[in-house]
Amino acid sequence: MPAILANGYAGSVPETEVRVSDVKAFKTRSGNTRFVLVDDQGNEYSTFKEPIAAKLPGLEGRRARIKYHEQERDGFTNVYLDAVEPLQDAREGAGGPSDADEVAWRTTVEAAPYLLGGDAVEREIPPDELFEKLQPFKELVADDIEKPDE
Repeated sequence: MPAILANGYAGSVPETEVRVSDVKAFKTRSGNTRFVLVDDQGNEYSTFKEPIAAKLPGLEGRRARIKYHEQERDGFTNVYLDAVEPLQDAREGAGGPSDADEVAWRTTVEAAPYLLGGDAVEREIPPDELFEKLQPFKELVADDIEKPDE
């Protein structure tokens, strides 16, 4: 059975799985906010609906199942996002590192020269000692990412 679209016309609502590369928000000339999900193929899906837009933050780099419809207007085809559902990556389900851990390690590696001090550049640090010095900072960063309100 075809769905009733926001414009009132009956039509099918395609559903697909995408990897989200970016989420953007733009103010329109009329003062509304247009939210845009960009997938890893460069396709853009727009919505003005706050409940849908509320699910977009944090999806960058993750997979999501989306529903959308296309509407032709003034010779352009607009693609509107009707629903978004975050999906669990296979690596997350298999006990792999969480996004927070991955980001925390990247941040820690970038901060390592500041955390280790000047002599770390001068001498070689054994891997176990390096891990021991960086691990506490990585845990703090991961905790901040996972629980930002605390």
